[in-house]
Amino acid sequence: MTDRRRILQLAAASALAPAFGGAARAQPVIYPDRSVRLVVPFAPLTRADLIARLVAARLADMWGQHVVVENHKGAGGNIAAEEVARAAPDGYTLLLASLDFAVNRFLYRSPGYDPIADFAPVSLLCSYPDIMVVPASSLARTVDEFIDHARANPGRITFASWSLGTSAHLASELLKRLTHIEMTHIPYLGPAAAYNDVISGRVDVMFGPANSALLLMRNGKLRGLAVTASTRQRWAPALPTVAESGLPDFDVSTWFALVAPARIPPEIAGKISADAALAVQDPDVVKQLDKIVTTAVGSTPAQLARHLKAEMDKWGPVIADMRPHE
Repeated sequence: MTDRRRILQLAAASALAPAFGGAARAQPVIYPDRSVRLVVPFAPLTRADLIARLVAARLADMWGQHVVVENHKGAGGNIAAEEVARAAPDGYTLLLASLDFAVNRFLYRSPGYDPIADFAPVSLLCSYPDIMVVPASSLARTVDEFIDHARANPGRITFASWSLGTSAHLASELLKRLTHIEMTHIPYLGPAAAYNDVISGRVDVMFGPANSALLLMRNGKLRGLAVTASTRQRWAPALPTVAESGLPDFDVSTWFALVAPARIPPEIAGKISADAALAVQDPDVVKQLDKIVTTAVGSTPAQLARHLKAEMDKWGPVIADMRPHE
């Protein structure tokens, strides 16, 4: 164990100790003493699955226990979340939460769980932005030019996404809300099909995952207009942000986090959080995340709680503004 890792673990442990004078010294947390389940609401071989397995493998090494990744895809992530919400709050069943965890309460009449009442935040693991892309043949070379073109052609502009409530869908809806332009949503079964129609010019714009969008931009098949994060990214420093085009409230990233069933003992949540933060900052994990244009984060439960609230506060009004058929 490196000195830095030991220092971080000791700091995390001390943060959990009683803060009151004269209180008994906190006993070491005996966790885990058996296998831990990490439920992933996405299919195998997806970005989410890769991230889950990277973190699970590192935690298993640290804990000396198996961390078993289980893929439970379906219903926009609701199936997996509902299963974890019903699990014992002992730290042995965790959920890999993502953007859908924060927005499904607004998209579905009855998702089967309450992300606030039924879950405890543990740690924000990582995040990645999208890139606003248009066909290489598009006349728009900047976000401003695209907005001007959309305003000049009301009702004729289309945008692609691969599912209701994905970042590609919500980023487009946010752009509509902030600029008052009209765009029609064209949903696809996956990113590949969506990209094909943007490349061909059958669809006007898409907010695509950064790793795949960058590849298509470099091959000259798409033109990138801006990155959706609030700041420029080191992997494409010349690419401006959408916010730079006079939309300061535009900040969209997909993220992955660990959450646990509500009423998990705080000391166990704290240990998982501290260890997960170490796991995603491991040099080998960071290297693998860099390959898929994903930034390691690592956070405390309180920091994740604030992040979840901010995401819900942002997307609730956007989803409320969406047309009924979407």
